[in-house]
Amino acid sequence: MFAGQRLSSPVVINVIIANVMVWLAMTLLPIRYEMLEYGALFNIESPLFKPFQVFTYMFMHADVWHLLFNMYALWMFGRVLEYEIGSRRFFIYYMVCGIGAALVQMGVGYLEYSSMAAEATSVPQLIELAKFANIPTIGASGAVFGLLLAFGLMHPNNVIMLLIPPMPIKAKWFVIVYGLLEFFFGVSGVASGVAHFAHLGGMLWGLALLLWWKKQRKIYF
Repeated sequence: MFAGQRLSSPVVINVIIANVMVWLAMTLLPIRYEMLEYGALFNIESPLFKPFQVFTYMFMHADVWHLLFNMYALWMFGRVLEYEIGSRRFFIYYMVCGIGAALVQMGVGYLEYSSMAAEATSVPQLIELAKFANIPTIGASGAVFGLLLAFGLMHPNNVIMLLIPPMPIKAKWFVIVYGLLEFFFGVSGVASGVAHFAHLGGMLWGLALLLWWKKQRKIYF
């Protein structure tokens, strides 16, 4: 599709650099827990919650594989999108998806916390409630899922080669299947420990912004 084209992607490159720098700081410096306490996204009921965490959480990753997966997807899809819609609009889109993902995750977390709090009558239940409130969310996945959504809308028939399993699939089907899987995992509780609703939130906010831009005739797809 873009063979022979040199894609200009300064935002993608700088976002990747920022993520790598934060990961190196968390890995090499003795301040990992302090960085998590201040930068990770916590449930709004947690005493550790701070409003700026809806921004900072997306630059933090749990381990090198978490980082590599997100940065690979950012590079793969982001540079194409930045080339097409421009660096300024791409940066806005990426931030909206990432912050939107955080807001959805916080909303779902608040509902879960409220449900648990209503049933917490014993000391063990109260302890579990406190643990739940202090579970951190980190990673660029919410913003990256927004990029997947955008690529699927703007290039629905482009073929993506999956790594696991190694098979080709059209972008539109990839986005639909991935979105349905995230919804199933989020509702069912299967594959816990992953912020599935944050992923969905990034896609939903991305969809809303793309449709708004399309209505204003700022982009076309």
